[in-house]
Amino acid sequence: MSLSGPSLPFLRADAAPLAPPERRLSDLPLTVLVGVTGVGKSTALSALTGADPAMRVLPDRREVTDAVMILPATGGAPVRDREERFRLTARYRQEHHGGMAQALGSLVADVRHWGEAPVFDGLRGLDEVRFAAESFPAWRFVALGAPDGVRVRRLLGRADSFDQVAAGSGGTLRAELAALAGVEAVFTPAELDDLAGLPAQGFAPGDVLAKVRIVVSERHNYDPAAAEAFLRTLPPVRALVLDTVALDPAGVAAAVRAWAGGAA
Repeated sequence: MSLSGPSLPFLRADAAPLAPPERRLSDLPLTVLVGVTGVGKSTALSALTGADPAMRVLPDRREVTDAVMILPATGGAPVRDREERFRLTARYRQEHHGGMAQALGSLVADVRHWGEAPVFDGLRGLDEVRFAAESFPAWRFVALGAPDGVRVRRLLGRADSFDQVAAGSGGTLRAELAALAGVEAVFTPAELDDLAGLPAQGFAPGDVLAKVRIVVSERHNYDPAAAEAFLRTLPPVRALVLDTVALDPAGVAAAVRAWAGGAA
């Protein structure tokens, strides 16, 4: 299946023999960002490309997800709702246990456009990270983490039009938060109390509920802590793990640049 086009330019996923300017992404020394929504991957990405201006950034996770996982499942109909996207990608992972790592590794790239060492944003969860590390030994990883409550606040602050889920229809915010399926596995009652207090800081209750729902849905599908624990078992040249609360954006950028330079 060819994926060349506006969404995935100069990439394809069919089994035709490689042309002279083509390489399989599985064989290239990709630098892969690892982390769930709201952990600060944009800062790390800027640092990587700043450290190496020649580095090319592959189509991101959303674009690869659409082209490989979602559009084939919906007959070409786009899906914006985050929870529905999580459902469709979970179905893909049932058949492809490597998830996004397996989808990305299956692609063939024209290196005249993408270069020999591009960067990808990004992988999530233990299954994807372990599959990538064990299947593609040339790949290396930058993992970023932040507590779930911090991620909610960052999502509220970034106003990304992609971060859409169906909002609540009524009731108090604290009650609606407590009623979210699986929320007790992600947030403690005290944390929910804090989140329910965010409207006093100027955030709309519906926005708070929507961002918490995104974080809870994502955590149902991916375990950031397990992925980070696995990456810590790899040689430092292959993996960098950063806490984006302990480090401010400038500190994250400095750490990523130093690691990228040392691993080069």
